[in-house]
Amino acid sequence: MGETIGQAERVQLPAVIESLAQAFQTDPALSWILPDPGHRERALRRLFQVLVPADVRAGVALRSDGDEAAALWRAPGQAHSGTLEFLRSVLPLIATFGTALPRGLKVQGSIDAHRPKGRFWYLHYVGVRPAHQGKGHGGRIIRAQTAVADREGLPCWLETATPENVGLYERLGFVTQAEWDAPGGPHFWGMMRQPT
Repeated sequence: MGETIGQAERVQLPAVIESLAQAFQTDPALSWILPDPGHRERALRRLFQVLVPADVRAGVALRSDGDEAAALWRAPGQAHSGTLEFLRSVLPLIATFGTALPRGLKVQGSIDAHRPKGRFWYLHYVGVRPAHQGKGHGGRIIRAQTAVADREGLPCWLETATPENVGLYERLGFVTQAEWDAPGGPHFWGMMRQPT
């Protein structure tokens, strides 16, 4: 279990996209936005084809050397996407979500409303391929970047709609700062980790 965690190179980004698409098939928020499993499977690949390059521009994509796990971290000051990023992604996202777009916007709006201001590393997405879940890959890939944040003296922030993940994040030093329900949708935990 001593795999190497590293920054994904450009040629490795398709594997990052695939890892995250597989990992989020059962995510409560994305399952609420995209309730049909077949549509969700196709849509998540398209979604991460948009999100991964955007997050690489705003931060870093990490991967384990066997592509068991991947994480997208947005750098301090980059948690909120700007106008240019929005314009780059709006047409692909409309094509991805189709009639589910209003639910997606409700979820995103609730996340944006609860995200703190200030400088912090933002764990936008982290996932482990289903065949490798429960083996410590998620914790290892998160610790790889929280160590960077510790050296920089910066906190880290994340949101999750998966109750089972709250304990994992707590073990990694995250503390719940806010809880909320997306309008008509899933419950979220917003968690902050202070540098150690």
